[in-house]
Amino acid sequence: MNAIRISLAALLMTVLAAGPVLAWSHAGRYGSASGGGGSWSAESDRGGSASGGGGSWSGTGYRGGSASGSDGSSSFHGADGGTAYHQQGEGTAAYNKYGDSAYHAQGSGQTTVNNPYGGEAIHTQGQGTTAYNQYGDSAYHATGSGQTTVTNPYGGSATHYAGYGTTATSPYYGSTAYHASGAYYPPPPAAYYPYHPPTTVNYYGSSCNNCGGWSTGGAAAAGAALGMVAGATMASASNAAATSNAYAAGVATGTATTTAATSNAYAAGVAAGSANTAAAYNAGVATGAGAPPVAAPPPVAPGAYAMGGIYATLPAGCISPKVQGQTYYLCGNTWFQPSYGANGISYRVVTGP
Repeated sequence: MNAIRISLAALLMTVLAAGPVLAWSHAGRYGSASGGGGSWSAESDRGGSASGGGGSWSGTGYRGGSASGSDGSSSFHGADGGTAYHQQGEGTAAYNKYGDSAYHAQGSGQTTVNNPYGGEAIHTQGQGTTAYNQYGDSAYHATGSGQTTVTNPYGGSATHYAGYGTTATSPYYGSTAYHASGAYYPPPPAAYYPYHPPTTVNYYGSSCNNCGGWSTGGAAAAGAALGMVAGATMASASNAAATSNAYAAGVATGTATTTAATSNAYAAGVAAGSANTAAAYNAGVATGAGAPPVAAPPPVAPGAYAMGGIYATLPAGCISPKVQGQTYYLCGNTWFQPSYGANGISYRVVTGP
């Protein structure tokens, strides 16, 4: 709009400088103008134009804006869509392409601006400016006071003092805050987190799943690994105990069975040997009644078996007495105690019970 006004003024100066002639024209470096019979027209070197006559005028700017007037009224249209209207003795109204508007009543000293969202600002010459938004907030600045106060509908307020600072009051509990203009407020220190050493070490394996820190997943993996190890140990101990118990039971059963069988076989052998010996003895007595007596076989010489020695077999003619529940073999004057091992039964020479 200012560009249009300046162009019009330049054209009018050119026209007036031409002198009071009935018809005139002028061409210069920046444009041309002509007139006659109460009308005039002008063009600028950039494409703007203006014309007038009979109490009316109009002009077009090189960027697309336009203006016109007649009988004390005028209108302006900007290239970007803004418009303004002035009526002499009444006032001026202006609008932009965003929906904002402004109005000034001539002689009132007051200008009002509105936006399409419900906000409004009113300036009163010599007094100050008051503004409102659609949320109920308001602001007021008194002309020349250097002080602006903002209030919200909840009772909170903030006041800025030019060159000093800003004070704010909260609607809750009446708390206040103050910021001095130009004051430096250092940023708050970084948060400090005390070091807590881990309560357990990481678990590492052939693959590293969740090894990045002391996490629940790592603890679970470690717990699972320890559980597997403990379970395997317990299973191994259980198997070993079961095997040991079974082996001991088998040895006890086999020992009892072998002892009973050996004892029975020995008793049967002794009985058979005794019967045979008696029969042979009786037959010998009957056959050789008149013959000289036959000498008895010499006894086993003492010391023939070493004390503590272990032998695979027993000599002939042994008996099997039991002393305090323990089975012994008495062969002549030598006592043997059976011993059961991986190779069967062996016999160890012991002292007499």
